[in-house]
Amino acid sequence: MLVGVPNVGKSALINSIHRIATSRFPAKDKNKRATVGPLPGVTQDIAGYKIATQPSIYVLDTPGVLVPSIPDMETGLKLALTGAVKDSVVGEERIAKYLLSLFNIKKTPLHWERLLHRKEEWCEEICSSNKKDNSLRRTRLNNSDAVYVQDLVTEVQRALCRTFLNFTGNIEEESELETLIDMQLVELRKVFRIPHKPFDETQGPTSKKLLTLFRSGKLGPFILDDLPDGSEK
Repeated sequence: MLVGVPNVGKSALINSIHRIATSRFPAKDKNKRATVGPLPGVTQDIAGYKIATQPSIYVLDTPGVLVPSIPDMETGLKLALTGAVKDSVVGEERIAKYLLSLFNIKKTPLHWERLLHRKEEWCEEICSSNKKDNSLRRTRLNNSDAVYVQDLVTEVQRALCRTFLNFTGNIEEESELETLIDMQLVELRKVFRIPHKPFDETQGPTSKKLLTLFRSGKLGPFILDDLPDGSEK
């Protein structure tokens, strides 16, 4: 039996085990798969799934469970960020701002600084090749052209890194951290190509796209809790 908080990947784990088992021991009959989805609450009842035939192994999938009460706001935001709590309960904008605050406090954007230099080198190569051909001299590089998902992820990381490096305020001050987050949301709106509207109207779509990239692991691994010092016993 698999038990855990909502949207942690219990059903996906069952399907993965089943896929590995059938690849090694092919079965004549197809076994049913667990239904999965990006939002919590997909699994409503306890259900059994046969994941192997040699020998016969069954696993019970269960709906997600949470503690009766969330001790503090920080824990609640972390659960919401992982998708354990529906976005409508907390609000996508608030969750996205919490994610950006974690990025900035942990100085995560600095890990993406190499992407800025890589882009400069790429632009220089394009410009040098255009100079050799007069017909391409007026060709412009579209900096926001994100055709593939990885291109989009790279542009998001560059935008967050660029705004973090250019920010001159003190992120330890709550008001200045909020200013940085607002600046980053504006840059992300451009990356996601969200039509220009008043800032309050674009925060929702921008936040939703950012959370989708984070929850799908596209922005890389990220630990929400502070790890204990290895020197402590």
